[in-house]
Amino acid sequence: MSTKYPMLSVCALGGINEVGKNMYVLEYGDDLVIVDCGGKFADETLLGVDLIIPDITYLLENEHKIRGIIITHGHEDHIGGIPYLLKKINVPIYATRFTLGLIELKLKEHKILRESTLIEIHANSEIQFGQITATFFRVSHSIPDCLGIVFNTPEGKVVHTGDFKFDLTPVNEQYSDIHKMAKIGDEGVLLLISESTNAERPGATPSESEVGKHIEEAFFSATGKIIISTFASNVNRVQQIVEATIKTNRKLALLGRSMVNVVSVAKKLGYVDIPDWLLIDARDVKQWPSERVVVLCTGSQGEPLAALSRLSTNNNRDVRIDQGDTVIFAASPIPGNEKNVTKIVDNLFKLGAHVIYGSASKTGMHVSGHGYQEDLKLMLTLMKPKYFIPIHGEYRMLHLHAKLAEDVGVERENIFILNNGDVVDIQFQEARQTRKIPSGDAYVDGFGDDGIEDIVLRDRKQLSEEGMLVIVLTINKSDGSRISEPDCISRGFVYARESEELIQSINEIVKATVDPFKDANILGMKRAIKKEVGQYLFEKTKKKPMILPIIIAI
Repeated sequence: MSTKYPMLSVCALGGINEVGKNMYVLEYGDDLVIVDCGGKFADETLLGVDLIIPDITYLLENEHKIRGIIITHGHEDHIGGIPYLLKKINVPIYATRFTLGLIELKLKEHKILRESTLIEIHANSEIQFGQITATFFRVSHSIPDCLGIVFNTPEGKVVHTGDFKFDLTPVNEQYSDIHKMAKIGDEGVLLLISESTNAERPGATPSESEVGKHIEEAFFSATGKIIISTFASNVNRVQQIVEATIKTNRKLALLGRSMVNVVSVAKKLGYVDIPDWLLIDARDVKQWPSERVVVLCTGSQGEPLAALSRLSTNNNRDVRIDQGDTVIFAASPIPGNEKNVTKIVDNLFKLGAHVIYGSASKTGMHVSGHGYQEDLKLMLTLMKPKYFIPIHGEYRMLHLHAKLAEDVGVERENIFILNNGDVVDIQFQEARQTRKIPSGDAYVDGFGDDGIEDIVLRDRKQLSEEGMLVIVLTINKSDGSRISEPDCISRGFVYARESEELIQSINEIVKATVDPFKDANILGMKRAIKKEVGQYLFEKTKKKPMILPIIIAI
């Protein structure tokens, strides 16, 4: 492939072979555009990690090329990493009105809103990024103001669908712009990059309007308080809950910081219509009869610190769940969250609540915002791409989406199933995948923005599984001779009082290791102690505790 002429390069830094932390990079010559900057929540194996974001090493190395970041919509897996990126690379953010409202919340929290450049766009916007021009088309999803992107490059059109489904009766009347998509396809699409979340599910995605009917039925059947939990960002669902609350002559209380914040933004910007007389403060719930109250809260995915989790143990100071109350999960568990959700459901039953939970097909309380197989095939048919990259899904989903692309006429050799960091280079309208760029996960805990190194996570894992042994020793700083006997302190390894023989053996090994030293080589002593004691403990206990020698020279 010639290097005399610029190449069009496309890759993902996050969002391939996973659901979460989406970030995609499109590059032509000296112009680079980023699509989305998401985060995903850590599981229990990543101890102390609050958020996982994409590794941005490649972006830091090419900061001079970055022209901007386009955000397709306001879900956490597409905006969660923005504050951490902007603290290192301050580039303009382009997003729709509602999405910008959610981003502003994050930037205020991180105290960087004032230094950030936020530019509002819409379906008819056009942005010039050097030799790349971006235009847009409207798509339906489970949050307002979602866009697909058309990148017009010297090589041809590259289309990024964003997250989408084809909802012909959307609650917010934000219809997918099918005519515009068809026109884009007729003009010729070189490469389609399309999400794969529901590539395993046959048929077409049900409409969000179906959920409203089931919510209303459940509200009319309920006798006590109604506690309903959904994603805070699902503003269309929130609107349907508001309407069901009005029809059943109840008052509405919001519970959970993200629910209060997101609904406040949506109300301010006109995306939900909530009469002021309908809302009551969560602190006033107990002053109203149970049959007159609806509590809308976060925690549908079993998050331990979310409002519903605290309610399930009656650990909320403002709202209690009483015998006969109705609790509705208006969201299906994301894969991996089932265990946490089940625990909360069990706790709610113990409190005597009537719980409506489970799969969307069973309860009718949720429909996906992502296209099923027929939606995905329709997008492929409208766009008629020469090349295709399935994204936003686990590996089996990418493969199934690739098969759907073949079924509608995309050549098999023109489909690229990638990993994060794999680069597709296009020159003279011929695409190849031959190289990688740095990619991976960066970890964020509650304290800082610089992330957590892998070695710290390994230490945390070792401490949680094997415990810790601290060995304290005092030596003479002039000649390195021992002044005191070793002192062993065990935490999470063995109970010292019941393991005196083992502790005594460790002390003897420490003395035998340190005594041959002829000077106060503290670093050498520490290394030797860790090696000798570690080998002994593994032979005796088959455990590898973290060994921390503390040597004091006086």
